[in-house]
Amino acid sequence: MTVIKRLGLKFYIFVSMIFQLPEEELIFPDPALAEEDGLLAIGGDLSKDRLILAYQKGIFPWFSEGDPICWFAPPERCVIFPEQVKVSKSMRKVIADGVFTVTMDQVFADVILCCAKAPRKDQDGTWITNAMQQAYINLHQHGWAHSVEVWYEGELAGGLYGLTINGVFVGESMFSLKSNASKTALIWLCQQGNYSLIDCQVPNDHLMSLGAEMISREAYTEILQADL
Repeated sequence: MTVIKRLGLKFYIFVSMIFQLPEEELIFPDPALAEEDGLLAIGGDLSKDRLILAYQKGIFPWFSEGDPICWFAPPERCVIFPEQVKVSKSMRKVIADGVFTVTMDQVFADVILCCAKAPRKDQDGTWITNAMQQAYINLHQHGWAHSVEVWYEGELAGGLYGLTINGVFVGESMFSLKSNASKTALIWLCQQGNYSLIDCQVPNDHLMSLGAEMISREAYTEILQADL
């Protein structure tokens, strides 16, 4: 059954507590209203302004080709506090030996394409659709989205991309074509001293080994919106 709920002066239409975003307005419901799995809303578009508003509120899009746009605000967030990143003895040697060269914002489109093509465990296909790629390339062209590139002997070997929101780097995806390349990208990002937090969104063993931890949605939002 479809229900209409009023929040302040705004109306949202939702089914089973999932909000349908109005196409004519750039607006999101309170992230605290998200389902247990983090699903908050569907619909809307991937315009620059809507994406920026979403990230400023701790919301991100995540959906597969052919599905409606789904917006998530999980109850817990996987994050790395840059000063607490864990660098193993073997990774310290990789960095000290200069195995890789690291750059930023040199080939954003190539990085996001490699992330889209990277195979994922227990995943059939990619959520980084062509529409998502174009949306984030647009964000990059407007200075919101950034990439870290890891090079080996002049070839792109790994990297990551995400958005910078109020001193928080919101990581979207990473890839590695050579062992330790994506780790190098993340460690390098943490060591630049430019971010109060690296948001990894969803945990995995790879991230946890680098010092990632889980914090509440409320704690994450407080950091994200500090002095905004």
